[in-house]
Amino acid sequence: MEMIFACVLSFTVTGLLGWKVILPALRRLKAGQEIREVGPKWHATKAGTPTMGGLMFIIGTAISILVLGWPGMLAGDLSHIYVFLFALVFGVIGFLDDYEKVKKHQNLGLTAMQKFLLQLAAAILFLMLMRYEGRLSPSLYVPFFNTSIPLSWPLYMVFAAFVVVGCVNAVNITDGLDGLSTSVSIPVALFFVSAATWWGYRQLGVFAAALLGGLLAFLLFNAHPAKVFMGDTGSLFLGGAVAGMAFAFDMPLILLLVGIIYIVETLSDIIQIFYFKLTHGKRIFKMAPIHHHFEMCGWSEIKIVTVFTAVSTLFCALALFGVMNRMP
Repeated sequence: MEMIFACVLSFTVTGLLGWKVILPALRRLKAGQEIREVGPKWHATKAGTPTMGGLMFIIGTAISILVLGWPGMLAGDLSHIYVFLFALVFGVIGFLDDYEKVKKHQNLGLTAMQKFLLQLAAAILFLMLMRYEGRLSPSLYVPFFNTSIPLSWPLYMVFAAFVVVGCVNAVNITDGLDGLSTSVSIPVALFFVSAATWWGYRQLGVFAAALLGGLLAFLLFNAHPAKVFMGDTGSLFLGGAVAGMAFAFDMPLILLLVGIIYIVETLSDIIQIFYFKLTHGKRIFKMAPIHHHFEMCGWSEIKIVTVFTAVSTLFCALALFGVMNRMP
């Protein structure tokens, strides 16, 4: 019941804040998105659409977990707070990036190295905290097989830091069409709500439900044609939330299933760049990441988002089936 209330409260707060406060404020500040010159030409019509809209579901999630998570906090379970603060650090990094873009009126914010070092530091600190709290084990749970692969702590920490940074940036890459990152992440949040319910992780369930409600409300503004973009503020927070929950549940390999769209989007980008350099100018995809390829093939944004969300939903259902036998 707490999770239902958390979802409803976050949905309400996000929707009202977005409608009455944040979206009008972003418009007044002229915090418009600059469109990449190398992107599809028709995306030029999106220039000026307010960005940093991720503030809506960040605030909605925060209020919801504080209101609905206090009984667990009194009992000493701060897992939802840890994951939220971890995601918030990435949201702040994204906000700094968005601010630089808006201030300079170009689609370039922090340098790649600046973002990487900040993200890596956040990942290491979070993983150390999770280990200190006893929420991590130096092993990788394998879905469906109900077994774990043991690793040494140093190897596990290196692997985990790589996964966190990779996941966060993969979600960021996915945020390239109206409502895409939002829509494919809704089944991911629902997966963690279901897993938390199954294993009795009440606090993590409250966080996942609050995130779910916030994303559902944000989609009202972000669906095509988008009235606001989440920006790096939202996409990096969202990536941090997804990665944080995977490690808080101590099953990072589940990201291979629930994060299938994020992975495909990132791989398409990597393959395109590698092949382009290897062949001195040839391309596998018409444009990368892969959602742009489908655009160039004539698919509408709505069709791409619908298909990608259906794939995300299917793989999240498979993931849930794959972890049902795991003991918490």
